[in-house]
Amino acid sequence: MTVRNEMKLSFPSRSANESFARIAVAAFVAALDPTVDEVTDIKTAISEAVTNCIVHGYKDTLGTVYIQARILEGGKIQIRVRDKGCGIPDVKQAMEPLYTTCTTGERAGLGFAVMQSFMDKIRVSSRVGGGTTVTMEKTLKSRPALHG
Repeated sequence: MTVRNEMKLSFPSRSANESFARIAVAAFVAALDPTVDEVTDIKTAISEAVTNCIVHGYKDTLGTVYIQARILEGGKIQIRVRDKGCGIPDVKQAMEPLYTTCTTGERAGLGFAVMQSFMDKIRVSSRVGGGTTVTMEKTLKSRPALHG
């Protein structure tokens, strides 16, 4: 599929940067004139993916979160959120609703389920000690021509 536009972003895995990531991706996707609901869905999915990098990928250390967003032909967006943290030993288990590795009771284990509910497609790849990549796709209902 033809890439119409693309952006890359990286930032330290600090909680304060989660809202920055959400707004940056929403601003990038604005070129497609999405509905309020579509923007809300994307922002929620980004929040969950970035939070997973911060809380689970890097745990108690500081690392870098990487985001790549692409606008593809036909109004499709593809967003990759990646860390180089600890990785996930069992991706299938981690994607089960209510599964969490957090033992303090602060996490509900719904991050991947939330991402799946707001995006059309989600893929997760991970390597223990090598990090995790979440790739999300969504086709927007409104698809004006991208200028420039």
